[in-house]
Amino acid sequence: MVISADTKDWTWVLERTCDACGFDPAEVDPARAGEEVRAMVPRWRAVLGRPEAADRPDDATWSALEYACHVRDVLVLFADRLRLMREQEAPEFPDWDQDATAVDSGYATQDPAVVAGELGPAADAFAAEIAAVVDWTRPGHRSNGSAFTVDTLTRYAMHDLVHHLHDVDA
Repeated sequence: MVISADTKDWTWVLERTCDACGFDPAEVDPARAGEEVRAMVPRWRAVLGRPEAADRPDDATWSALEYACHVRDVLVLFADRLRLMREQEAPEFPDWDQDATAVDSGYATQDPAVVAGELGPAADAFAAEIAAVVDWTRPGHRSNGSAFTVDTLTRYAMHDLVHHLHDVDA
């Protein structure tokens, strides 16, 4: 069963604390984001080791496996966006439909052990881009016009990652 698309604009998480997960963008040290993301990997591996990891809690919510696949892909996506921001002048990011990706990539049927193994390299790619940042003010834009700097894009990514750990009770 396909889950309804999330059409919310989550950029507000750059301005205030997320009531759902407690993420506070003001508490993020973007320069440490890479090591923080690497520290999340064992938590995700533990989640994927649960016997019910592939079971959806209800018809409207991804399974822990699907969230883990999304997190893996978010890490790769944001590593790429950070690279674009370092290498290009104010790039516009290609569209990414996370819900279509979930369906097209078969998140629900992926092997939890394989996904657990893919999270480390994805976190390493993100961390490598963080380590390569020289100018945290370099701009980039989503195709819908949302403007980011390397700093705010990193904070935005961190919210996504923290929020999804909350989603799976990790």
